[in-house]
Amino acid sequence: MSALKLAVPSKGRLQEQTFEWFAARGITLERTGAGREYAGRVLGVDNIELVLLSAGEIPRELAAGRIHMGVTGKDLVVEKIPAWETQVESLAEMGFGHADLILAVPRFWADVETIDDLDAAAAAFRQTHHMRLRIATKYHNILREYLRAEGVADYQLVDSQGATEGTIKNLTAEAVADITSTGDTLKANHLKILEGPPILASQATLFSSRTANWGTDANTAKCEIIARIGVANA
Repeated sequence: MSALKLAVPSKGRLQEQTFEWFAARGITLERTGAGREYAGRVLGVDNIELVLLSAGEIPRELAAGRIHMGVTGKDLVVEKIPAWETQVESLAEMGFGHADLILAVPRFWADVETIDDLDAAAAAFRQTHHMRLRIATKYHNILREYLRAEGVADYQLVDSQGATEGTIKNLTAEAVADITSTGDTLKANHLKILEGPPILASQATLFSSRTANWGTDANTAKCEIIARIGVANA
């Protein structure tokens, strides 16, 4: 018997909301370990093993086929898995964990309001400073593809794994690309979001691996989950 491995965030509000989402659909997820032990179980559907991982680890495990299904942010899947739609399937957007990946620049850049303005500013910046305009982000793959599609070439990416909004104040970048839900942190750091739709609108999503070994028991459990969550209107 090969159980379906379902990975969910190991802690925090994202885990609580995931548990609540499944419970509302008749599937109970429980932590069974004491203290910091990451152990759990699933009630309501047979042949499911609950795996507790960080949200950032789940895309890797889905792509590798070491888990069958997982809950994580769409932004993490798109960033971490090349050609992600060939390796994982999006089953259901879950209605929480909303965040947008956006581009932001200093508020005093009066002439930069759109991506086209940024393109022009980047060209001028290179001509004036003899270096490419720096954009701080941890979403290198998503941002690089977005800027390529928008025709922006005069830039360089600066890796930032935390406090991205502060890189401009610290003079290590001229613009930032980061996830935001309210924009309050950007405003507090005197930044403004470029006009137009976000680079990526993200939320917590239930994904299924296309590379995992789907035995009879795991596939039966998946069908039961899909029936419970009502994928068409989950």
